[in-house]
Amino acid sequence: MKSCISTYSYSQLYRGGNFTHFDAIDKTKELGCDGVELLMDDTTPNGSSPREFALALTAHAREIGLEVPIYTTGADFFCADPEAAVERICRHIDIAAECGIPLLRHDVAYGYYEGYNGIRTYKNVIEKVAPVIARVAEYAKSRGVRTCTENHGNLLQDSDRMLELFTAVDHPNYGFLCDIGNFGSADENCAVAVSKLLDLIVHVHAKDVLIRSGMSYAPGRGFGRSRGGSYRRGTIFGHGDVPTFQIISAIKASGYDGYLSLEFEGMEPVIEAIEIGTENMRRMIGDLA
Repeated sequence: MKSCISTYSYSQLYRGGNFTHFDAIDKTKELGCDGVELLMDDTTPNGSSPREFALALTAHAREIGLEVPIYTTGADFFCADPEAAVERICRHIDIAAECGIPLLRHDVAYGYYEGYNGIRTYKNVIEKVAPVIARVAEYAKSRGVRTCTENHGNLLQDSDRMLELFTAVDHPNYGFLCDIGNFGSADENCAVAVSKLLDLIVHVHAKDVLIRSGMSYAPGRGFGRSRGGSYRRGTIFGHGDVPTFQIISAIKASGYDGYLSLEFEGMEPVIEAIEIGTENMRRMIGDLA
């Protein structure tokens, strides 16, 4: 497996204005990684177009010897105007294709949109979004890009719901971005949940989380709550309660030999957290070689 860091991991540093996405790429190279994952939106921090920004970041990464294995952006197809959502994601697919990035992650649904009056079940959501996702996957195939969805967004986050989603879409150009820590947001055992989806994995996010029982007193700032009421806080990879090495071992044993992208979203000092997390991630990769 190969090591990677998502530019999302550096998010806290961008806000000060003294650390850029280009600095994030340089730091990723300094830490000895093989690749960098680009998180892209419809706006950019320097006022350029998303296309210009992505091309510049990709060129810079390759100039210093990093690959860009995946282009990550949001999406919400369970909305009042799914055609507009499709048009938007296809623009990002075009950008990924022009950059020569082989994989694009998009979200699926964030919740029940304002004005929705239908039955509120995840099965109904899957029925609505599956044909849309298949259309997007087919368009991406025509551009030489594969699409994938992460266990993300709460509504379609559980492993069984994800399995139903992939079964309903049933497109060979559509795969699973496995975030090893995200199943806990739906109160699942992360190792068991990941094991159900091993054959669908096309990319991996290496994430760790501190977990406290919902029966405990609230831990305070930094902690959110899972759907079932447990307390959760992102932390340094290898410092939390996610069985990280167990999960990565199972992913490796399944035959996956792609990238692990460090995704840090904790309260700790960012650079130190990323350094420690990357050391832990790369050591795990080495132990499994």
